[in-house]
Amino acid sequence: MSDETERHRQDNRSPALHFEMVRRKPAASLAGIVTDICGYSEIWPGHFRIVEYASLTVPLVISFAEAFAIGLGHSPGDNDRYASFAAGLYAGPVMIESFGGACCVQVNFTPLGARQFFGLPMSELRDRMVGLDDALGFDGIALREQLGEASDWYKRFDITEGFIAGRLAEANGLPPEIAWAYRTVVTSGGRTRISTLAGEIGWSRKHLAAKFTDAIGMGPKTLSRIVRFNRALSLSKQQDDDWAGIAADCGYADQAHLVREFHQLAGETPTALAASM
Repeated sequence: MSDETERHRQDNRSPALHFEMVRRKPAASLAGIVTDICGYSEIWPGHFRIVEYASLTVPLVISFAEAFAIGLGHSPGDNDRYASFAAGLYAGPVMIESFGGACCVQVNFTPLGARQFFGLPMSELRDRMVGLDDALGFDGIALREQLGEASDWYKRFDITEGFIAGRLAEANGLPPEIAWAYRTVVTSGGRTRISTLAGEIGWSRKHLAAKFTDAIGMGPKTLSRIVRFNRALSLSKQQDDDWAGIAADCGYADQAHLVREFHQLAGETPTALAASM
């Protein structure tokens, strides 16, 4: 087994979700572009449901078996089935259901990396799932066939990394102003004022918002909300659920403001969400 790869198989005696997951950290050349690559296969029949909360991950899912049912901000219905797809950023909870037969490779891109890899305005992926053929064209279909024919996860990961590197070699770089603004929002915990970002770059707020949305999929204000939310959730594990203190640390107006944001971005109260993590 590669040192870069970890395998997890849940105990089949457990009544919980039964699956096999193989995860690889990307090659150093993909740092800042891809956070990780996962192989996922369900090995026990059933109907499973998970909820993912607003994050800075842009996933590419390439499926070889049953589709997932996915609802943005709601429980998925019969028309919400997706097999191989790319999904942009979404400022809310995502409900995902599977039915015991899922098998896929998932590549998790950073927002900056996704813009370079897909080569299209990320606003076209925001708040939606886009089929593999629409996101990557014939190259994506060929990639799916290659991965489906590969004999194990490690070969699939090698093929996937090679495919990503090939596209990036032909990609246009991001405007340095946007890369700087994005990283500033993230490293500040979402507390940098948008007017400050625009002033540092020498752009108007309107121009910054338009360029930022093209590259990231949402404006800096919405991105800052997601960054603050994730920081608050992380701090809850360190500060023993001191939500008033966490609200102050993260730049919320007050605890009530934090609670509203958790409802919108996670569909849960802060206490309930922290208890489930």
